[in-house]
Amino acid sequence: MKYKIYVSLFALMLFAGNIKASQKNLSDSTNLNYSAFKRSLSISGLMQLRYTYSLSDNIDVNGKNYEGTGITNSFSLRRIRVQTRANINDHFDANILMNLAEFSADPKNKVLENAFVRYHHSKAFNIQFGQFRPFFGPEDMLPADIIKSLDYSNQYNLFGASGWQSFQLGAAVYGDFNSNGKLPLHYYAGVDNGNNRNQPADNDNRKHYYGRLEADLAKDFRIGFNGGTGTARNKTGNAWGADITATLPLSNRLKFELMSEYKEGANFAEYIAASDAERLDLYQYKNRGFYVFPNFRYECRHPRLRSVEFSSRYEYLQENYRINDNLRQTVTPMISLEFADDYYARLEVGCIIDMYKHNIPLSTQYTHNTGVVQLQVRF
Repeated sequence: MKYKIYVSLFALMLFAGNIKASQKNLSDSTNLNYSAFKRSLSISGLMQLRYTYSLSDNIDVNGKNYEGTGITNSFSLRRIRVQTRANINDHFDANILMNLAEFSADPKNKVLENAFVRYHHSKAFNIQFGQFRPFFGPEDMLPADIIKSLDYSNQYNLFGASGWQSFQLGAAVYGDFNSNGKLPLHYYAGVDNGNNRNQPADNDNRKHYYGRLEADLAKDFRIGFNGGTGTARNKTGNAWGADITATLPLSNRLKFELMSEYKEGANFAEYIAASDAERLDLYQYKNRGFYVFPNFRYECRHPRLRSVEFSSRYEYLQENYRINDNLRQTVTPMISLEFADDYYARLEVGCIIDMYKHNIPLSTQYTHNTGVVQLQVRF
């Protein structure tokens, strides 16, 4: 483990030397202090208000099978986010993102989502340090207010529980190469604790390492590959994935958008949760999943109705497919009405159709349908 620390420190020293060597000499003596150059502060917010209704008998609003009486419809606060971004100068910025809706339940280890500082050196090299989403798939690049569905995929949540995605504490470098060439490339590499957000410290001396490479094969057509390695209880596990995102104009007002991803990796969360007597080798705890997400967007361009979107994401997910496999398939048809550009005001109406290979009574692993209406406002 120590050699990894030495290698990381050596790499940072090289980066620091490169940054210092590449800075231009200031010939203009009128501005020798960049402490507050381009300093600014912005505050933004997001409200997602949701009404959920169970369309299946003996299933509550959380998708759990019950006996007797259950809650089958409810209003809820899905996200109430407040974000602050401070540009320290033209190279440094700081970002804080909080989800106040977490206070409606147990807020322990929640509420605070993003808390990171970035250093922008050039298009080819940037550093990010703090708590943020690791760059481990296309969904990690999308904030919740512009995802074109009711929520992130089940795959995203499952891999987030094991430290591969969602909010983690760590550091990353990223940048673009050949931006004006025939094959623009985007790279990401990072290291994080891998024990999820808002933890006082890592739960072991080992870290999650990951890398991602994206290539723009054509305009609005991108492929991505990512891989990573991590540990739990001194056992090493890996994860990898591949994805495609594309946009195809069909007419002056209609376009087709597609996102598809496959991912598999170690299920650290289930491995740690198992009792010592029943715990198998980490190799047996494996997730894998696939989804395809087509979206049709029609630009209405009316003063009060800017666009209408139709989508239907299909997900194929296997949690611990080597032991106790229970295939989960999910279809999420949805219509979205956009009342202000860039999703500043949007109404979403959809249905979540969950299908399990084996129904487990009195659990959330039970075939069911759920209707959802969600109103979103950004500011």
